[in-house]
Amino acid sequence: MSDREFSSNDDLSLPKATVQKIITEILPPSSGQTFSKDARDLLMECCVEFITLISSEANDISEKEAKKTIACEHVERALRDLGFGDYIPEVLAVAEEHKEQLKSREKKQSKMEQSGLTEEELLRQQQELFRSATEKYNAAPE
Repeated sequence: MSDREFSSNDDLSLPKATVQKIITEILPPSSGQTFSKDARDLLMECCVEFITLISSEANDISEKEAKKTIACEHVERALRDLGFGDYIPEVLAVAEEHKEQLKSREKKQSKMEQSGLTEEELLRQQQELFRSATEKYNAAPE
């Protein structure tokens, strides 16, 4: 592992509400099964440990390739090297889904676009504001 290995996972965690939501999706209340808080906390610790393990291995792989950024290929190789090759198809599917979501996000409108005015109208307004400010400045008593 890298010399930048995590010293302690005590300060690393996952949002409890998110983990609880995932648990509830998998074990709905209608199933009659419950998940204790201790079990949830243990699950969270295991998840953090798993993420740390994969991240560290992917980091080592990227460093060996003299890369400064961990890429999907590094994570894929880390999963394979650590014996989690069965996870790769689903991980790649989620990564692809994430890329598609990023592409399809609506482009945020700029303030200019939100104004509904043309560039010429906005320029005219700006010039009027500058003129007005200059007049106020020049009219101010000294």
